[in-house]
Amino acid sequence: MIPELGHLALILALRVAVAQGIVPLGGAARRDATLMAFARPAAITQFALVALAFGCLAASFLRSDFSVANVAQNSFSALPAHYKFAAAWGSHEGSLLLWALMLGGWSCAVALRSRNLPAPMLARVLAVMGLVAVGFLAFLLFTSNPFERLVPPAPEGRDLNPLLQDPGMVMHPPLLYMGYVGFAVAFAFAIAGLLEGRIDAAWARWARPWTTVAW
Repeated sequence: MIPELGHLALILALRVAVAQGIVPLGGAARRDATLMAFARPAAITQFALVALAFGCLAASFLRSDFSVANVAQNSFSALPAHYKFAAAWGSHEGSLLLWALMLGGWSCAVALRSRNLPAPMLARVLAVMGLVAVGFLAFLLFTSNPFERLVPPAPEGRDLNPLLQDPGMVMHPPLLYMGYVGFAVAFAFAIAGLLEGRIDAAWARWARPWTTVAW
């Protein structure tokens, strides 16, 4: 049941990301305040859904649910709990989900911490972030589903790659991804500025803090 909940959360997150990428852009073009205001709750909702999906994947690893192919291929029942948790991003599918989680987290942060931005600029920034998320979420769901079931379930997992069984594996990928994915905010500001025809000192002042934090 937990893997199915995670899969459903990813499907819903993709739908929200599509709406996040389209509705605010239309609102900014038409200067429609209601449509532009949709960007902020959409970004927060998308992050919550991806976080739920990631939580379901982590729970599957911690519970040693070897009916999930990803868990069976990258974990082992005797693996210490912290390595089981880190194994959630130790695979191609899991690392992509971690990437989507970080992207959603940055979008949520922009939505919550950029209330001083003009509404059209914020709408366009969050819309671009939503469109980037669409690419990653669609790739996850259609080519790299982390919740794919294994029938019949494996009696035991194949274990996590020994090279990844290191304390650094617990902290390094999240911190690295946080920085890499953070530059998507700088990209979103650049595209939003080009769409609005506004690359000036004010635009640089808005974009600089996010770029600095990611760096």
